[in-house]
Amino acid sequence: MARLTPISSSTPKPDVYVPHKLVIEPPSRWTSLELRELWQHRDLLFFLTWRDLSVRYKQTILGPIWAVMNPVASMLIFSLFLGGLVGVASDGVPYPLFSFAALVPWVLFTNTLNRTAVSLVGSAGLITKVYFPRLIIPLSNVLSSLVDFGLSFAVLVILMLAYGYLPTLNILLLPFFVLLCVMIGLGVGLILAAMNVRFRDVGLFMPFFLQAWLYATPVVYSSSLVQGDLLRTIYNLNPMVSVVEGFRWSLLGVGNSPGTTLLLPIALAIVALVCGVFYFKQTERIFTDVV
Repeated sequence: MARLTPISSSTPKPDVYVPHKLVIEPPSRWTSLELRELWQHRDLLFFLTWRDLSVRYKQTILGPIWAVMNPVASMLIFSLFLGGLVGVASDGVPYPLFSFAALVPWVLFTNTLNRTAVSLVGSAGLITKVYFPRLIIPLSNVLSSLVDFGLSFAVLVILMLAYGYLPTLNILLLPFFVLLCVMIGLGVGLILAAMNVRFRDVGLFMPFFLQAWLYATPVVYSSSLVQGDLLRTIYNLNPMVSVVEGFRWSLLGVGNSPGTTLLLPIALAIVALVCGVFYFKQTERIFTDVV
């Protein structure tokens, strides 16, 4: 039979539970980037990247080969109609190689921009249930786009070797142009992602927007066709012009070496990224309520 022992005054009393109040407040209008918090959630970043890649190629026959199908198919079409029938100048480089060297960074840019712009709406179920730094979602799309870029770049190297083009020391500047391309795509994509939460017209507007940007970039033609100082100045306001020309110069030796002309696209890329990040952080407080 159990016996109850009375508690004497010398017996230590159990701790008394004192309720705590946790107040969750929206971030300030101009909040910090919270880089430490992003670093603490780095495992989630890599998990979302892996999820994006696995879901994209799940139950597909070709799998990751689809990552190179877009630039390869575009290269074949452009080579047939523009390089063959129209005879667009390619600065002495075989047109398939000339166009593919531009399509590789262009597809990286469009993938980064497209996936970032729709990333928040596509992850609405996750955003409304769990707290984590929202910047992780577009950053995971950037990493998955870089994986696809690596596959396309491997095909580009094979094509270069097939045409007898060997890389020179110019290729050392190639990572810089990759970084510049990602900065532009991520900066513009963050602005569109925050806008897409409120206005779903952004998703419908994207195909027309990217198509117009494509023809304003020397992907299927040489930038040497743009004549006149005023027209050239306006043309160079497109930072992707320098990215595409930089890729061709780094890999094929086409065009002039980059110099002070890179100052403008670098400044535009930095402005786009800074504005994109701060606009994203400013509107982050309403994501859960609106998405």
